Amino acid sequence: MSARIDYTRTFVPLRIAVLTVSDTRTPKTDKSGPLLAKMIEDAGHIVADRMVVSDDKKSIRKGVKAWVKADDVDVVITTGGTGFTGRDVTPEAVRPLFDKEIDGFSVLFHMLSYQTVGTSTVQSRACGGLSETTLIFSVPGSPGACEDAWNGILKFQLDARHRPCSFVELLPRLAEGKKEKKDKKKG
Repeated sequence: MSARIDYTRTFVPLRIAVLTVSDTRTPKTDKSGPLLAKMIEDAGHIVADRMVVSDDKKSIRKGVKAWVKADDVDVVITTGGTGFTGRDVTPEAVRPLFDKEIDGFSVLFHMLSYQTVGTSTVQSRACGGLSETTLIFSVPGSPGACEDAWNGILKFQLDARHRPCSFVELLPRLAEGKKEKKDKKKG
């Protein structure tokens, strides 16, 4: 693999919000949210906000949507609610917000997860997408799954120094086309 961190390039700290989705966890008992926050900060990024919401489409969507609209959030990571039980609704809550889905995130997450949990990875519906100019990634609620997603994918794709490319260099260009469409409607 030729991917690498190019230390001659400048690191760009991103503002990342973390949403824990759970009917059983509280801010005091949540393990995955604090783990993600620590990994985010250890990588040099800023935890813009953290929240715990119940496994409810409206609550999940409301929290993520608020962060998409916020000027001080670049990335949202949700943890939990990606399984197959009746209460697991995170993908159904976030996918309608996606302007574009990041199909490769799910594929790569499953490849990495397979190395840890074997075929049990098929029970995850991890997903990623772009909503307006905010990147959204939804991962399972276990600390191990959060570590797989962060250490295997996100810490690199959210690092401007990662070569050959990363999402960071795309951030300034994510609104391309939207301004042109607005201008055409006005004219």
